[in-house]
Amino acid sequence: MDVGADEFEESLPLLQELVQEADFVGLDIEFTGLRSNLSGPQQISLFDLPSEWYLKTRQSVQQFTICQIGLSVFSAIEGEANKYIAHSCNFYLFPTTFGILDSEFSFQASSVQFLNQYGFNYNKFLKNGIPYMNEEQEKKIRHDILTGNWRVRSSPDKDQIKVVIDQVTRWLELAKEGDWMTLPGITESYNQFKQNIHSLFPVLIDTKSVTKDIWKEMNFPRVSNLSEVYEVLNSDLNPTKNSGPEIVHASRCEKYVETKCPHEAAYDAFLCGSVLLKVAHLLLQKIYHIDPVPKSSFPQYLDVLAPYVNQVNLIRAGVPKINFSGPDYPSIRPPILILSVKRWPVVSEQQVYHTFQNLCKFDVRRLTRSQFLLLTNKFKDARNILKEYRDHPTLCISLYRYWRHSPNVNCLLQVCGIVTAWALLAFILGRSGP
Repeated sequence: MDVGADEFEESLPLLQELVQEADFVGLDIEFTGLRSNLSGPQQISLFDLPSEWYLKTRQSVQQFTICQIGLSVFSAIEGEANKYIAHSCNFYLFPTTFGILDSEFSFQASSVQFLNQYGFNYNKFLKNGIPYMNEEQEKKIRHDILTGNWRVRSSPDKDQIKVVIDQVTRWLELAKEGDWMTLPGITESYNQFKQNIHSLFPVLIDTKSVTKDIWKEMNFPRVSNLSEVYEVLNSDLNPTKNSGPEIVHASRCEKYVETKCPHEAAYDAFLCGSVLLKVAHLLLQKIYHIDPVPKSSFPQYLDVLAPYVNQVNLIRAGVPKINFSGPDYPSIRPPILILSVKRWPVVSEQQVYHTFQNLCKFDVRRLTRSQFLLLTNKFKDARNILKEYRDHPTLCISLYRYWRHSPNVNCLLQVCGIVTAWALLAFILGRSGP
């Protein structure tokens, strides 16, 4: 089911009812771009702390806008064992124009081509997208209206602004001395971001995080996207294929019964939910060691998924996951390596990267004029590079030790050495005096 501005008000009551009665909801979002071509310090890296990763990603994503949100609402069918019905819906969004508010956003050519390849309806997005604004924009509009510092940018806005002004005026007429109106804002930090997401989604499960572990354990073939994961779980490679949860599409969402629509938000949301159920059933079967598992239910699935709740996978960062319900876990990445370059006059990070790219891929960060830090997310790559360059005449690679290699520590030790030497000299000269 596709919903734009014209259908939104009519569809909203049904959607609210479905969500309130659902066991869980699959969610997918499509943007007009994924990542701007940031370079240098602004490029995400395995060296990044989660807070650094968040700020870099946020800065990049803010240039784009959401063009489609997909929801797939899963509900257990009463009276039928381990059977679910999925209501899937696409919402096309387009930033609102209101008063002086006139949003700007970018398109990334590769993302447009990618979505166009899969039949994305750009006409519905541009002409009939559901108007919206973020909380910061809403705060500014409220403030401008209350202070009288507003003006109409386009004629369709006049009636909307008049309604808002009337509401504020009525509040002022009834307000007593000391009454006040709150204009909430957002503080743009990593910890606040985690709190905001956790308050919206108290139980958040990332299908990629769940499938990574089970994929290695079951020795399933390598996959590169969500559709391939879904296909494997529905094939004979899955030992619980015939005993797992049965999922049917609701009557208004039957186009997905016969038609695959990858990268359409509602279809991907359906795949997310389906993969979650099937992987949870696999995990449950491993606990009971029997198949079929007697009286499988969604509460049982939630129990086996507990280790994955609120853990969201990070593609490139200093830690593999964000924990939305508490402190992030310490890094389990391979150790940092240090490269010392001899007899090369000038060396850049790009030159270092290209030197090793055929053997393995490292993120590179300059430490000193002739030293670079190397970091990979694969332990075997770290071992291979240490072995390969053990006796290299110009490129010396070893494990990075902070107390040994850090320029700050070395500088501090040198200063302490100088101070100690002067103190010792003063002591000796003082004792040898008259």
